[in-house]
Amino acid sequence: MTIDLKNLTIEKAHKHLIGGDFTARELAEAYLKNIEEKNKDINAYLEVFSDVLLQADKADLRFKNGEKDNALLGIPMALKDNLLVEGRRVTCASKIMEGYVAPYSATAIQKLIEKGVVFLGRVNMDEFAMGASTENSAFGVTKNPHDVTRVSGGSSGGSAAVVAANLALCALGSDTGGSIRQPSAFCGVVGYKPSYGAVSRHGLVAMSSSLDQIGPITNSVEDSKIIFDCIAGVDSYDATTISINESALIKKKIGIVKGLLDIEGIDSEVKKNFEESIEKAKGLGFEIVELEMPHISHALEVYYIICPAEVSSNMSRFDGMRFGKKVGGSNLLEEYLETRGQLLGSEVKRRIMIGTYVLSSGYYDAFYGKANKARELIKKDFENAFETVGAVMTPTTPSPAFKIGEKSNDPLQMYLADVFTVTANIAGVPAISIPSGVSKDGMPFGLQLMGAYKNDAALFDIAKEFER
Repeated sequence: MTIDLKNLTIEKAHKHLIGGDFTARELAEAYLKNIEEKNKDINAYLEVFSDVLLQADKADLRFKNGEKDNALLGIPMALKDNLLVEGRRVTCASKIMEGYVAPYSATAIQKLIEKGVVFLGRVNMDEFAMGASTENSAFGVTKNPHDVTRVSGGSSGGSAAVVAANLALCALGSDTGGSIRQPSAFCGVVGYKPSYGAVSRHGLVAMSSSLDQIGPITNSVEDSKIIFDCIAGVDSYDATTISINESALIKKKIGIVKGLLDIEGIDSEVKKNFEESIEKAKGLGFEIVELEMPHISHALEVYYIICPAEVSSNMSRFDGMRFGKKVGGSNLLEEYLETRGQLLGSEVKRRIMIGTYVLSSGYYDAFYGKANKARELIKKDFENAFETVGAVMTPTTPSPAFKIGEKSNDPLQMYLADVFTVTANIAGVPAISIPSGVSKDGMPFGLQLMGAYKNDAALFDIAKEFER
């Protein structure tokens, strides 16, 4: 049969694979053909793995031996270029990491390997996951499949673009302040950020350790749940991992933050789409509750203090001595300066500098200490909200995907792209972006739903109601 990649989901593919309609090899070949034809236009894949068909053949053998209940067996997936896979290169889209080969696999990757997922290759991202457009990659911008003059979002822009362009059935990304949800909204796909600690960060190149989470980008909410259920769980390699609630108790109330649409800079079409989503929620039987969440208006400022502070610490290991490439100098200090000066991009340098400043003597309490106190207040806002509602609803982004180059010289405008998404990372709660329509120009909108901490199962169920 001809494989309809455009309308394929993990669920549908699994039924075809166990039914013998096509093999894992034939499915992988279909994606490889698409990659060969389309990737040059959007610049999503940094590397297509040479053993894709060998992986698929191993999956077919498992099908032949009677394995039928494993929904991920033979499913083609792309990986963000900051996830370690033993024996494969990982660069974090940075020149400083060129040539680095991972000595072990991330816990999430190892779980997927055991399920028989077929990994297609590494996809593009903002360098070290710092950015909202994938324009910060050392290997060129990834373009939006809906309009190649626009960005795909970031930092998991490559992951969202390959799913939207049918160059992978699904992908893994990482989300520190919206890096799964924002590009998913821009590209018209589903992006899921789990509760903090639900998925092990072992083997994810750290950006901001108290905010980072690995999550899926897919064509449906159920597909995201299938992947999440596989990669979630307590891991001895990551002391922050947790067990989540298995049962899903759904409250038929949706919270809307009071004054949410009064924030400056929200596109008028985004506002209209969100108002339509509110009416849709009412039509689904949800009661709309206006919430007082007084501290989340400071979430963006809190994020851009805590995140750079942790970045400055985590990035200290990339000095040319231990990982990747280095630039020679006449002494050790000069080698440090030349390596980091020449091989790190401007956004990475900017965040290191900001982070070093807020952690410096005399400013630590005024900035980093105060930001962490504000973080606790934001968490409390969410705890109070979820005593009443089952989910908090916002637009995913303040605008549809913007033009390539439009904001690259204005960091503050770029940072505002995260205004709705950073709150979930600060509070540690799960959040999902689902497609909610298109603009007059045909660009996708995303609707964000945030759930209670550890209550990922309930959030998936609420999102499925919206999707249906």
